Amino acid sequence: MPHDLIIRHGTVIDGTGAPGRRADVAIDRDRISAIGDLAGGSAAREIDARGLVVTPGFVDLHTHLDAQVAWDPYLTSSSWHGVTTVVTGNCGVTFAPVARDDREYLASMMESVEDIPRRAILEGLPWDWETFPEYLDSVQRLAPALNVVGLVGHCAVRWQVMRERALTDEAPTAAEMARMREIAAESIAGGAVGYSTSRLLGHVVPDGRKVPGTFSPIEEYLAIADGMNDGGGGLFQAVLDFDTRFEHEIRLLQAMAERCGDVLYSGGVGNAPAASGDRAALDFFGRFLEDTRARIGRITSIAMTRPSGMLVGLAQVSPVAGRHWARLLALPTMAERLAALRDAATRAELIAEGQRKGLWFDPQHVYPLGNDDTPDYGIEHGRSVAALAADAGVHPVEVIVDRLLVSEGRELFNAWFYNRNTPSLAEYLKLDGVCPGLSDAGAHAGQICDADAQTHYLAYWCRERGTVALEDAIHRLSARPAAVLGLVDRGTLVPGAYADVNVLDPAGLRFGYPEYVHDFPDGKGRLRVRSEGYAATLVNGRVVTEHGRHTGERPGRVLREFARA
Repeated sequence: MPHDLIIRHGTVIDGTGAPGRRADVAIDRDRISAIGDLAGGSAAREIDARGLVVTPGFVDLHTHLDAQVAWDPYLTSSSWHGVTTVVTGNCGVTFAPVARDDREYLASMMESVEDIPRRAILEGLPWDWETFPEYLDSVQRLAPALNVVGLVGHCAVRWQVMRERALTDEAPTAAEMARMREIAAESIAGGAVGYSTSRLLGHVVPDGRKVPGTFSPIEEYLAIADGMNDGGGGLFQAVLDFDTRFEHEIRLLQAMAERCGDVLYSGGVGNAPAASGDRAALDFFGRFLEDTRARIGRITSIAMTRPSGMLVGLAQVSPVAGRHWARLLALPTMAERLAALRDAATRAELIAEGQRKGLWFDPQHVYPLGNDDTPDYGIEHGRSVAALAADAGVHPVEVIVDRLLVSEGRELFNAWFYNRNTPSLAEYLKLDGVCPGLSDAGAHAGQICDADAQTHYLAYWCRERGTVALEDAIHRLSARPAAVLGLVDRGTLVPGAYADVNVLDPAGLRFGYPEYVHDFPDGKGRLRVRSEGYAATLVNGRVVTEHGRHTGERPGRVLREFARA
């Protein structure tokens, strides 16, 4: 009897870290049915993977596609980068649980924290839920192209239980703590993979106060861990305030690792001067991860694959916070902005304002992406706007203006908020307790786009720099994050596993230049990034993309059953 599909003549890298081998892969319905020499077999459809690599689909542990799934079920840009499963609900901001009268507040909070337009959220989502399990039901009805895993967010839970007091450093009462525990249990039992929180001081609600949970005591988190255990066990996800509460945040992570057994946090190598070779953050977190995993519980850090923060230019974020620059970016089209920039009088005003006020971010940490089809993130040999200005004997704003004119307004400039300690970055990404990624896909929509994290990791760190072998790189993008979540029968290519599969060309992988498009329901814009080198991506046995184009298939599932540690 013929198979549904056979991927022939490829090199299979199965996600376990084992060496690649020449083999065919047969798929029937949503599962891998055979791997080996299938020369005698036939199939309704075949994919010729000669010269290509066949891998498991990638698992993206950190996205904010919670709303975008409603108006973009293909979940771009993630689906262009080999991702077959996304985790939503990170950083404590979710749309459930929610009472009818709180919908606008949660949408406004998401806009304030993650730069996803409030009107797009309110108009784009069906809002046919109250509890978190009901939200997951709604996502499944939207028929996404990729698999979706959901975290329930602390902000929504604490707001529902404590109302205005949720925004303070006031501890919940015993009754309120019990109610949060109940919601956590209900969410986990109903399909949430875990519970997320944000303690970053930069995450604020529209009136400027810190989001719910920023100052929650450890006892509150332990009650939530107990709730997750009541519901069957779950993962605790956190973004933390390592800048002002470092020792407290380390204690919180270890307390949660002990109580619930599974912790995922956003980490990195810090912002020591790039040339200093300061290994303090790398050495500390290496020891911390190893010790916590050995003595207390399972803990994993997810890390960005490059310095990141904000892309400035003529798209959405101005390089200068000033009246003249704001007026320039208020022009409705790029053509009009470029025409204004070419006007000598307008250009003189913009330069004078930049000289007077300075760039809104330190030009020593702002790097041009160039004007090629593939952006240059300048990780190890890039030159900052400040260095280029010093070479030319001009102000940094003049460098940006000149480059915008040469690129006809296309060039973007990356302001490095995070991971400026680039000498340590490659070693951090190789630590046993680290998963590369942290794409933030769907969030900060007009400010940054790191949704190409998986492609960047393979193309830059694996192929160009050679810091990681291809087999290990695939493992870190597939089986390792799948194990963090406890995904069942996903993350590796073995007979019986779900057929989440990539067919790719390691030598041809390219991450594209971020492009600004207006495709939100309210007409507002976002950055997106395409790729090259993916011949096909399959989700649950069906081809969702071929050579960067969507096929129209939407076979993704909301995954709700997990093998907990």
